[in-house]
Amino acid sequence: MAISNDWSYHMVMKILPAAKFKAQCLALLDEVDPEGILVTKRGKPVAKLIPVERGGAALLGRLKGKIQVKGDLLSTGIRWDADAES
Repeated sequence: MAISNDWSYHMVMKILPAAKFKAQCLALLDEVDPEGILVTKRGKPVAKLIPVERGGAALLGRLKGKIQVKGDLLSTGIRWDADAES
């Protein structure tokens, strides 16, 4: 498996030809890391295997009681009359 630096994300991504991916698919599913695995055919990228985010549900409600809303969230604070002439 080749390793490539993806400087746009500052991560190291594994690169794997499709044939090797096919042969090792089940094992790769167990060891895929957050950077993912880039699958190639004839040297060109065709797919990226990334793990499913886990723990996102833990973020829900995390700020409850820690922030306070002031004013009307649905208003811009500017009075506007559609019938008024400009």
